[in-house]
Amino acid sequence: MPTAWLPYNDPQEALRLVGPPPPGITIDLYHGGPYPQSIDVVTFYVLPYMSGPEVLAPCANMPKLAAVQTLTAGYEQFLPHLPAGVTLCNAAGVHDASTAELAVGLILARGRELDHHARNQSARTWSPGFGTSLADRRVLIIGYGNVGRAIEQRLQGFEPASITRVARTARSGPPHVHAISELHELLPTADVAIVIAPHTPETEGLISSRELALLPDGALLVNVARGRLVDTQALVSELEKGRLSAAVDVVEPEPLPEDHPLWTAPNILITPHVGGMSSAFAPRAGRLIAQQLERLSQGRPLENVVVEATS
Repeated sequence: MPTAWLPYNDPQEALRLVGPPPPGITIDLYHGGPYPQSIDVVTFYVLPYMSGPEVLAPCANMPKLAAVQTLTAGYEQFLPHLPAGVTLCNAAGVHDASTAELAVGLILARGRELDHHARNQSARTWSPGFGTSLADRRVLIIGYGNVGRAIEQRLQGFEPASITRVARTARSGPPHVHAISELHELLPTADVAIVIAPHTPETEGLISSRELALLPDGALLVNVARGRLVDTQALVSELEKGRLSAAVDVVEPEPLPEDHPLWTAPNILITPHVGGMSSAFAPRAGRLIAQQLERLSQGRPLENVVVEATS
C-alpha cells in the first residue's frame, strides 16, 4: 500500500486542502522535526514549501521512496540531492495565478510610482506627478510557458499596444511565439520586458549588459523568474545611468545583502521573492497533491515529472 508524506501541520489542515486520501493510500504528515514512523515504507514525499535541499535529508532513510513532489515550479536546487532511482515532480501550474498577478502588479506599481508615493505617505508628503501607464506599452514576455501565458491573459484588459512572446523555440501559433535566438532583435521594440523563463544552464545570465543596452530608453525590466537570469551588476549600472527602470521579485544573490547597491539604485522596486506566496497557493497546491495521490492509487503515471526515475 503506497504511503505518502504531506507537508501539513495537522490532519485537519490536510483534509481541508487535499481532501480524504483515495483508496489504498496511507497518509502521514511531515513538516520538519522528528521523522514519522512510516519512514521505512513511504513511497511519495511532498516537500514543504519554500524549503531548501536540506528537506531531502530524510530520503537517505527511505528505502521504498519512489517519487518526490516539490511545491515550487523551480527544482534545480534539489537535483544534486535527489536519490538515484527516484522520480522528481515539480509544481508547474500551482503558481501561475499568483506569479502572474505579481508581475502585473509590479508593472503597475513601478510605472505609476506607487513605491515612491508609499514613501511619501510615510513622510506625509503630497507630491503628485505623471507616471507611465501600461496602456499603449509594447510588452515582451521572455519565457512563454504556463506563467507567461497567465501574464498575457491578465494584461489583456490594460490595452497594451502589443504583446510579443519568446520561448526556447519558435511556435507558429496562434499566438505566434518567437525563438530565444531572436531576443536581440526584439529587445529594442519593448517598453516592458518581463523575464519569466526557467532557470537552466542556457538561460543563466540571459539578460546581461548587452541585452539591457538593447532596451530602449525608459524601458521597464520585470524579473519574476530567477535572479540568476539577470546580471545584477549590469542592471545596477543601467539603473544608475537613469536610462531604465526595474521591478524585480528575484535577485542574485538572495537574500540581497544589506549593503548591496541594488537596494539604493534609482527607479527600482524590489519584492522579496514572493511571487508564489499568496492566498492562491494553498488551494492549488492541495489540488495538485490530490491529483497525484489519485494517480498513485490507480497506478497511473504522475503529473509534472521533471526527472524520470532510472534503475
